[in-house]
Amino acid sequence: MTQLRTTVIRAGLEALYFSGAHYLLRPIFAGVGAIFMLHHVRPPCEVEFRPNRHLEIEPEFLRAMLSHVRARGIDIVTMDEVHQRLAERNFSRRFASFTLDDGYRDNRDHALPVLREFDAPCTVYAVSDFAEGTGRLWWVALEMAIAKANAIEVEIGGVATRFDTATPAAKQFAFDRLHDWLRALPGEHDVQREISVLCRRHGVDETAICRELCMSWDELKLFADDPLVTIGAHTITHCNLAKQSEQNALHELCTSRRLLEEALDRPVLHLAYPYGDRIAAGPREFALAQAAGFKTAVTTRPGMIFPGSADYLTALQRVSLNGNYQDERILPVLTSGAATAVWNGFRRIDAA
Repeated sequence: MTQLRTTVIRAGLEALYFSGAHYLLRPIFAGVGAIFMLHHVRPPCEVEFRPNRHLEIEPEFLRAMLSHVRARGIDIVTMDEVHQRLAERNFSRRFASFTLDDGYRDNRDHALPVLREFDAPCTVYAVSDFAEGTGRLWWVALEMAIAKANAIEVEIGGVATRFDTATPAAKQFAFDRLHDWLRALPGEHDVQREISVLCRRHGVDETAICRELCMSWDELKLFADDPLVTIGAHTITHCNLAKQSEQNALHELCTSRRLLEEALDRPVLHLAYPYGDRIAAGPREFALAQAAGFKTAVTTRPGMIFPGSADYLTALQRVSLNGNYQDERILPVLTSGAATAVWNGFRRIDAA
């Protein structure tokens, strides 16, 4: 199903490009700017089974996007500047802002050098438990467990279920099924319980994953000292806020902000919701982010920024730079707003 969805989206992007429809739609749907969403930026990996590849792009693709944005005369700005332009209704020039979720070490090692070539600022949304070295990146742990196994057994809905994982295709099918099942579980402790069982069974050290992939507090502090870098919050534990009580959700927001401010000795005024889709962030979470004192909060809901976005500063949409679609031909499609317009049924703002 995931492969089919990827194929359909790629076909849609190519259709917009080859038909020239993005040129026609740009004046209507390009908006006043875009907030680009990234996660990993790192060199290509030749491993065939990479179910989280959508979360990583190569430095060359980032370089191509930055070059494209600069060539179009679009300002590359900080999230502070995004907030200011929206608050002041200053839409005289189009803008782009680059954001990276989770606080991965490759953001420092591979993304920042490319951003420096273009004097392009970025915002990195850090998870405080990841910086502490105690967080759990369960989607990576799931990938690692399946990669090591020829078969996976789990109990789903009280029924023992066995997945063949002997081939890359079988592994991908198992990952898709288990990923969706885990995300649908009632709480974070349920996800952690099931992932811990899988990791123990298949010899994966889940406690080492965030230490291997994410910047520590000391690294994050040095990283934050770069004039191009703004650090935002991404909660304490990277939990699905919509599944938390209001009290717990507010604690995740306020405490993550406080921990980052204390560690980095600077204000933290911008937030990214973990997962960030409709089932993880909605009107309640948008209001809580405002109550927690954040100037802006970004979702993973696809979309450009429009003048009307000024009324939804804690529900801002983004444009994903997705590792499945690293084709320079689609860059004008992405900046035209055509792709997100089609995805959203030609609605400009999705904040409900």
